[in-house]
Parts: sequence; structure tokens; C-alpha cells
Amino acid sequence: MRRGPGPAPGAHGRTAKRPAAGVRMPEFRTPRARTCCDRRMDALRVRPATPDGIGSVPAFRGTAAKGTSISDDRDGVARLIARDPKALLPAEQDGEPAGTAGAGFDGRRCHLYRPAVRPGRRRRGIGSALPRAAEQRFAGLGGRRADAMVLTRDETAHRAWRAAGYRPEEQWRRWVRPLAD
Repeated sequence: MRRGPGPAPGAHGRTAKRPAAGVRMPEFRTPRARTCCDRRMDALRVRPATPDGIGSVPAFRGTAAKGTSISDDRDGVARLIARDPKALLPAEQDGEPAGTAGAGFDGRRCHLYRPAVRPGRRRRGIGSALPRAAEQRFAGLGGRRADAMVLTRDETAHRAWRAAGYRPEEQWRRWVRPLAD
């Protein structure tokens, strides 16, 4: 367990090896029949989304995510998958959607965005598994530091990101401009 201030392990000072072209991202799975928070947690499967599986993502995000994004509709998700087929990481448990996270990499920056866990499945390790799966993807692509966009007023999310080893950088603020009406 890491203690003390400073960047998360791997955030600075480590040089990741660049993978060969065409690196395949392994599936991230939790152990079967793990006990977490006094509840049985059957195998959780986090893997890149497929084009035929994106239809349910907007509705899922509408019930599981806090905040909204103009790109959370079906067309926005389809564009994401077309540009970067492994950037959307849905989590499944017991054959049902349990969570999602975006894991975008532009060749230089590793960005986690819009993680969401189904309300009835929270506090079972899914929210921790999503960033770990994204971090595995980033490491395989040669990424050196992951960042996450977190709602300012979402204290629950702040605690979860801190527990995962992330820290806010107070000197930065997100500035946006919509490109369409």
C-alpha cells in the first residue's frame, strides 16, 4: 500500500517500454467467487466494447453515471469505437452490464473518463476494476501517466479516485467550447 503525498506509482519517473505494433489488450478479470463487502462477487469481466454492443451504453450511462455529456448518445459512442476500438471498457458481471469507463489514448496522453457503475452493484470492487483495466491498456500502449476528469461536487468520486492512487492537480481547470449547436 502506498502512503504519503506525491504522484501515484508510475505517474512520474518511470519509462514504460513501447509495445510492438498491434499489441492486443488482455481481458481484465477478477477472481471467481471473491467476497467483497460481505457479498459474493462472481467473476467480473472488463473488456473492450464491440460495435454491436454499444447500443445499450447510452441508456446504461443515463442510469449509472453522474452528470451528462453531449457525446454520451449512440452516435457519440459509435464515433469513439470507430476511432479507437478499445477505448470503451464495459464491465459485465453475471452476464449483465455492471459498469463502463472510457480509456482514451492519443499517443501521448492517457485519459480515463466517465466511469460509471450500476447503482445496485456499487461497493463491490467494480469501480476499482475499471481504472485498473484502463491502466493496463495504457501501459500496453506505452503511456506514462493517467489522468481522470472528476466532477467537482462529487465527493464520493473524489474518495474513490484517491483510493485508486489519483490526486487532483489544482493548478489545472478544464475549459470547453461546444463545436456544434
